[in-house]
Amino acid sequence: MDNLKIFSCSDSAEKFTEEICNSIQIEKGKITRMKFKNDNNFVQILESVRDKDVFLVQTTEPPVNERIMELLITIDAVKRASSKRITVVLPYYMYSRSDKKDQPRIPVTAKLFAQLIEAAGANRVLTCDLHNRAIQAYFNINCDVLTGEHLLEKYFDAKNIDNKVVVATDAGSSKKAYKYAEHFSCPIVLVDKRRDANDDRAISTSVIGDIKGKNALVFDDEVSTAGSIMETVDVIKKFGAKDIYVGCTHGILAGPAIERIQKSELKELVMTNTVPLSKEKQIEKIVVISISELFGEAIKRIHEESSIGELFETN
Repeated sequence: MDNLKIFSCSDSAEKFTEEICNSIQIEKGKITRMKFKNDNNFVQILESVRDKDVFLVQTTEPPVNERIMELLITIDAVKRASSKRITVVLPYYMYSRSDKKDQPRIPVTAKLFAQLIEAAGANRVLTCDLHNRAIQAYFNINCDVLTGEHLLEKYFDAKNIDNKVVVATDAGSSKKAYKYAEHFSCPIVLVDKRRDANDDRAISTSVIGDIKGKNALVFDDEVSTAGSIMETVDVIKKFGAKDIYVGCTHGILAGPAIERIQKSELKELVMTNTVPLSKEKQIEKIVVISISELFGEAIKRIHEESSIGELFETN
């Protein structure tokens, strides 16, 4: 794989990039980044990428808008260095929740971000568990979407939790919950939940199905402020759930999330490392499993121009 180069677009993406490179046994690309005194960003690629297949990894760690500029500037630097192809690797797709115009006079920022990536010169995007799969259609270039579902399934399989049910947090998540329930060969329970406007506050009122005395597995694509998921935890606990586990691909854990998780009846929050977890957020209730090997395999297959379709189904 002499023609393959993988670079980190920021300090926050260094660890994830190193894990990817280690998984496919190549060296991480050499790059330097700095800020001028006027707060402008500067990027320089420290090795030749002429006619190379280049992958640029960027993770989400505040400030998010800074991460976007770092990515766009790095794309431009690599393009001007005559690379053969540029693939942007986004373990978590920024602004993924701004994916539709459901209120008057608001932007669809997820599409704007896609257009910026294309305009900068990227030829392909590799990401994971989009909040809305329709985001793929925002691109005029190929956008491959991996999933963390199978890593979560393997983790909970190994725990051998008995008498369990899978909980759908609302009607919209029932399809995904059914897939998990089929894998674990267990029943499904549905929480009746409504959300108020833009304040991230979810209101859960009742449970459809038998959960009393059972161990509950709750799955979501991401946990942000944890308000929605904690509302689910509270209501299923009220209806008699025993131990409650939450699995998600993206642990954003913004604002009061850590405090809410710490104080909750939640037994364990299991998430992948698509979003870096800072030291102050590392508590006993949170378990992080690495998804970098899956990204490494996807990058290898893209580079070798072989199918990555089976990675969407198996891990």
